[in-house]
Amino acid sequence: MPAGLVVLVGPPASDKTSFVRALIERRQIDAEAVVSSDAIRAELFGTSPMEAESDAADALIFETRDRRIVARLSAGRTVVAESTNVTPQARARLIAIARRFNVPVTMLRFDPDVTGLLQQYTERGRTDLTAAEVRAYAAVMARDASADQLRSEGAMNVYDVPGRRQAITPAEAAARFFLA
Repeated sequence: MPAGLVVLVGPPASDKTSFVRALIERRQIDAEAVVSSDAIRAELFGTSPMEAESDAADALIFETRDRRIVARLSAGRTVVAESTNVTPQARARLIAIARRFNVPVTMLRFDPDVTGLLQQYTERGRTDLTAAEVRAYAAVMARDASADQLRSEGAMNVYDVPGRRQAITPAEAAARFFLA
């Protein structure tokens, strides 16, 4: 994959974080290349869910994410935007940043079946989202994040990341990708 902005697109519990950790463990990317909205949320708000769940908190989290992405791109470094990015609006914000630096955008789609997604969500014991919210993210992904849609928005490359549906672990999936 060419250097630039790599955007992960997938609902919560779709193995995006596990995939990125596997890329780091395989030394395919350095940990600083990953800009994660969940990590920024934890950094800014710790485990205080009330503070972290507001429009003002979201604005701060994504402003911080955008600043970190700009810093890496301005230094000529590849950056991986790790958040759900299932809506066109979320992706448009990232694509606009990439265009400022004239770098390609590669999108990696994590599109598990809803049953598998809910199973993974339950196994992880997540309390930050409800099962209904996870279903809603999956529905938005199905409606608004097809490969053709992502290309029409400005992605140079779109790749589907295999997962549970294909009996592939995040580490096995990471072995199939090479980020510049």
